[in-house]
This record gives sequence, structure tokens and C-alpha cells, in this order.
Amino acid sequence: MNAKGKAHLQDVGTGEWQRVSTLTLAVNTLRTGGQALIPIAVALYSIGSEGRATGLPAFLMGLGGLVLFSLMVGGAWLSWYRLRYRIGENDVRVEQGIISRSARSVPYDRIQDVSLEQKLIPRVLGLVEVKFETGAGGKDELKLSYVSESEGERLRNSVREMVDGEKMATRPGGEAPFAEDIAEPMGETLFAMDTRRLLTYGLFNFSLVVFAVLLGAMQQLEFLLPFDFWDAVGDWFRQDGIAEAGALVSGYGAAAQVAALVYSLGALIVVGMASGVVTTFLRDWEFRLDRTPKGFRRRRGLLTKTDVVMPVHRVQALVLKTGIIRRLFGWYGLSFISLAQDAKNANHDVAPFAKLDELQPIVDASGFALPDAGLDWHRPSAKYRADKVVLSAGTCFLAALALLTAKLLLPSEAQGPGVGAVIMAVVGVIFAVQQAFLWRFQRHAVDTHYIYTRRGWLAPRTEVASRIKLQSVEVAQGPLARLRGYCDLKFGLAGGSFAIDGLPLNEGRAIRTRVLDSIATVDFAKLPR
Repeated sequence: MNAKGKAHLQDVGTGEWQRVSTLTLAVNTLRTGGQALIPIAVALYSIGSEGRATGLPAFLMGLGGLVLFSLMVGGAWLSWYRLRYRIGENDVRVEQGIISRSARSVPYDRIQDVSLEQKLIPRVLGLVEVKFETGAGGKDELKLSYVSESEGERLRNSVREMVDGEKMATRPGGEAPFAEDIAEPMGETLFAMDTRRLLTYGLFNFSLVVFAVLLGAMQQLEFLLPFDFWDAVGDWFRQDGIAEAGALVSGYGAAAQVAALVYSLGALIVVGMASGVVTTFLRDWEFRLDRTPKGFRRRRGLLTKTDVVMPVHRVQALVLKTGIIRRLFGWYGLSFISLAQDAKNANHDVAPFAKLDELQPIVDASGFALPDAGLDWHRPSAKYRADKVVLSAGTCFLAALALLTAKLLLPSEAQGPGVGAVIMAVVGVIFAVQQAFLWRFQRHAVDTHYIYTRRGWLAPRTEVASRIKLQSVEVAQGPLARLRGYCDLKFGLAGGSFAIDGLPLNEGRAIRTRVLDSIATVDFAKLPR
């Protein structure tokens, strides 16, 4: 923590141990109790379907369910009672556990940000989950479930001010600040998506996840059906179902068969679009990005609402992405690479579906710049391209050669190896053409302030990194790269990764020198956290 922060800590003081909201009991009971009631209800249904849902079996089943539910409620109460937290002088501390007690402490100098999340049931009860982001993700993150919305805002602002060394506004007598005093200022709205925009975005988010969900549900809940679903499908396949369907289709004319095929594809597309719309509405409902004194504040979500604030100085790089069809209509998505993580992802979506002119105010507020028309773009080394083509196809060609050799050694009537060799050769050609084609869309550029990279054809992606925010530059060469005279340039970027592949060695060393000169002009100890 910086000197300013330590000075202000004397005014803030050390907090007392506190417990999460008592409404957490209701959340945990509904969650765990529901998981217990489902199998109990299924068991009762099974007994009833066999005519044994009366007398002693039904009584014992009901009694067992009541006892199990009581144990879960008691366990939820013990978990709540044994969970406590404290905003200390130097760290955030959380203690929890019934039989096995654990205590976690996260120093302020490791906390990158504090975010709030609301799932459906906590949101109905006015509760939030507080996440203390350390930038490492996974088990290193500290979560506090659940506190009231006002307490969540107080915790977020208190911890941020501990980290940043800012003085908190308090009530007379040193009591906790009012919620209205610490609430995040609304600031200027940089980007928002209304219902019409969400619908358009969802239509571009084609997804067939609904089929995977339905198949998974059938597999998990098939015991509720009055018949065995998979046996019925197997019987239909094993008997004459396919033959009847084939005879029915073949009986139609060519035009009717084409119409049936078009109808099937159309139905698939409609279902995929509908699935994309539903997913988009659930994730990005009431999407809003504001520019506040604390940084970029992003809120979104229908069933699960998230509230994340990204300080401007912690934005490490920009990611501009689109699709081959979206680009025809002028739609792009913008993300920030930040020190903190967003759902275990270093990229924070700040404008997932916008026009370029809508993105410009966000880019300007972040202190970055998108590539302009006069930028000098370069492609990777031609030797790198040739090696990628050979390596991509080489494995398939070797497999084809092995199959051809096997065919020569086997009896002539064995046709399997010959067909396999042809298939592997065709796959190798496809891989080779793919690598040669994608090389045309892989570019990089360096100006006085930023490094730019572009790659991708179906899903073009542009990344922009600030030269002064990079922490290191590495020239990496494998055995083949050393032999052929090219290298990969890897940049140390807090919160994400950034690299340029296949550079000529001289060009890679020149870029490294330029970037290191930029890094050397910055005293990172004086930068804001």
C-alpha cells in the first residue's frame, strides 16, 4: 500500500467482526432444501405409481424427508453462525467452517477490485455476493455471501479506499457511512443496450446449446417419464422406423425433398437464433456502462445481476472483435483486459454489440486509441508461414503414408487402409490451405504509444496494448525458429496475455528495444494502483 493510503488508514480505523445477513439462511435453505425435496418427491411419486404410497412406507418416507430437511436447515444456520468477516487495518479477513475451521486473509495490496453479484434468489431478497478480486482467479478469490445491498456498497467503497488510500466519509462519531453517502456516483453513461439492441444482438448469437440442455435433461430426468426414452429411440432405429422414413422421403419428388431439407435447416436456424436471444437477454439485460469518478462501472444481468467497477488506470489493453457477418452490418464488440477478472475471464465486456462511432467515447475515456487508416501493418515472416503449412499438413500426410504402406502389406481385398489414406491426405491439404489462408489476416503494427495485432477471418480480432503498461518483453525461439531465423515476441501484460508470432528475428529485436525504451521511462512505483 502507498504512503498516502497508510496515512488515511489512521482515520478509518480497524473494524469489528461482523456476520453476513440473516436472510442468507433463507437463501441456503431454499437452495439445499430444494435439492433434498426433489429426490424425496420423486421417491414418493415412484411409490405412488406402484400403489404403495399408503401406510407405513409413505409415513417413513415423509418422516425421513422432514428429518433431512431439518438437518439441512440446521446446517445452514450453523454455517451462517460460524461465518464472520472483518475489514481490518491491513487486510480483509473471513473465518468460516463448522467442523473444519478456516480463516482467510487477503492483504489490501493484493486486492485489485471489489465486485458485486446478485443471483435470482438473493436479488429478490435484496442481497448481494461481494467478491474481492485478486487478479489470480480461481481459489485465490475471496467471496462473501450474502450481505444487504447497502452493506455490499459500503464494503466495496471501504475496501477500495483502503487500497487507494482515500479518506472515507463517515457519520459523526466515527460510525459507518450512510449508504447514500457511499453509493457509486451515476456519472456519464457511455454505452447502454435497450431491448431492441439486445434482440438484434441475440439474433447474431446463434447457438444450439438448447439441444445439449434438452438431451442432458432427458438423461437426468428420464426416470420421470412413463417409458424409457432411450430404449424407445433404440427400438425405433432397430426396427423399421428409418426404413419407413426413408421410403416416405424417397416417394416424394426432387423438389419436395429439397423443400423438406430447406425446412429442416430453417427450423434448426430458428431454434439456434431463439437460443441465442434467450442467452443474450439473460446475460446482458439492462446492460449499462458508466464513467464514474471511480472508473468504468458496468451493470448487467436478468437472473444473475453483476455490478463491476474497473478503474481506468487498471485497463491494460483493448480487444476489438467482430464476426464475418456482423462486420457486414457494422457491429463490433469491445472488451478491456484488466487486472481483475470477469467470470474467470481477463476480458471485461464493456460494449459487446455496438457501432464503431459508439465505441469511440469508451476508447477515448480509457486513454487508448484504435488503429487508424495510416498505420503501417506488417505480416509475420514468410518462413513462419511456410513452416506452419508444412507442420499442419505433415502429420496427416505421414498418417496417409503409413496407411498406404499397410495396404501394400495387407491382402488386396482389404480396402480400409486405402480409403483412410485418401481421407488423411485430403485433411492434410485442408489444414495446409487453412494455414496459408489465415496468414493473410495475421498482422501487427507499432506506433509511438501502442502495439496492435490483428488475426482471424471468421471472427476478426484486434488487440491494442499500451507500450508503457507492458511489464516485460521476451524474444522466444524454438529449435525450428532458430534454424529458420524468426521468433515469437511475448509481452508481459498484467491480467492477460499479448504476443506477436513469427516475426523476423531482426524485426522482433527492434520492437523489443523500442518497447523497453518506453517501459524504462515510467516509474511504476509512482503509478496509481
